[in-house]
Amino acid sequence: MTHLDIQLLLTALVSVLVLVALIVSRLKMHPLLALLVVSVGVGFATGMEPGNIVKQLTNGAGKTLGAMLGKILADAGITEQIAEAILKHASDRMIPWAMTLVAFIVGIPMFFEVGLVVMLPLIFSVARKLEGHARFKGSAYVYVGVPVISALAAMHGMVPPHPGPLTAIATLKTAVGPTMLYGFLAAIPAMILGGPLYGAFISPRMSTRPDQTLLDQFTITEKAENAQRPGIGLGVLAALLPAILMLVHAVAEMVLPKNSPAMQVAGFLGNPLIAMLLGVLFAIVALVVARGGDTEKLRDALGKSLKPIASIIMIIAGGGAFQQMLTSAKVGDAIVNLTQQFAFPPLILGWLIAMLLSVSTGSATVGIVGAAGLLAPLAGADPSLNLPLLALSIGCGSLFFNYANHAGFWMVKESFGMTMGEATKTISVVQSIVAVVGLVMVLIFNAAMPVH
Repeated sequence: MTHLDIQLLLTALVSVLVLVALIVSRLKMHPLLALLVVSVGVGFATGMEPGNIVKQLTNGAGKTLGAMLGKILADAGITEQIAEAILKHASDRMIPWAMTLVAFIVGIPMFFEVGLVVMLPLIFSVARKLEGHARFKGSAYVYVGVPVISALAAMHGMVPPHPGPLTAIATLKTAVGPTMLYGFLAAIPAMILGGPLYGAFISPRMSTRPDQTLLDQFTITEKAENAQRPGIGLGVLAALLPAILMLVHAVAEMVLPKNSPAMQVAGFLGNPLIAMLLGVLFAIVALVVARGGDTEKLRDALGKSLKPIASIIMIIAGGGAFQQMLTSAKVGDAIVNLTQQFAFPPLILGWLIAMLLSVSTGSATVGIVGAAGLLAPLAGADPSLNLPLLALSIGCGSLFFNYANHAGFWMVKESFGMTMGEATKTISVVQSIVAVVGLVMVLIFNAAMPVH
């Protein structure tokens, strides 16, 4: 045996002992959290690169960690405090605008699905209080949720550092800064029209209400309501810590050399899974352990928090399988061949290709990669083409009509307890509005400043 073999065996032994200690000691850490913490530790102990450590961890853990963070915040009364602050300072008519602003901030660094899981406790807490108002008609959950869906979708498809816009930027060899600026400006009217305005129109016509199990998980219990709550500032920090870490990573990508040590640290901490894990651990320490909370009850609560989302994750996985099958069947190639038969201006063509590929395959990434790859030669040959706007146009097109072959569609449907028709009236229509308004803004920007 070599020295390395002995070191690896010792690392394995120590990791098992640490895992058992985290689970059975006074900390009473939930097994999922303990496994993730120990996995990261083993990665560093064996000399793995931070980026490689993240790749070895399961992607699905992000959603389960989001559910855990939501449960901790709900049990500590944080989401209830934020909900009360919003309801106190905003009239019923202004609540969707306040929720749009919160989702806009959360959506800057967070992927759509992760952002929605983080926002669900606040959506449910605000909507639960709002539906108690006798004068309110329709579904409070749609009224509060649609603005969040709109803002998260707009940021996900239009603004770096989200993977779609970054992919288009890299393929077209354009700059992050101008694309981000255009994306922010286009996202504002898109998420307003698709959020507060459309939500006010559709919510009186719907009676959607989430499953009671999810409501019980993500809203405060009577016991917690009577207990002393932590400061709202600390709670907000716990809720936004994952978003802050991801935002730091986004800024670092723009200002730091790609291979610098600081960039590697920012990339590791800002990875969605690591950021969510750190957010959950911080919330446990700050909101439970530091306040003398019962860690065994916390572990039981975290275990229960996973049950309501288990079926959601399974359905999302099924949607992903459907999407992968369509992609493997080369449906995208047929779409690209179809669009080549028509003569459209590049900005509209990019939007159309991304839209058709996304709708047909269920993958916004496929839409963006296909559209950007097809138009890359044109981008290099036409100096008058505004490349940041072309990247934005492609990102907007990828958002159009998110339906049953998209994982996000099923996540919204199951989280809010919707029928297929109700989900179509919400996420499918909302994202279509965002996509179309985004294209309109692209054309307006291009008319105002045609050459970058």
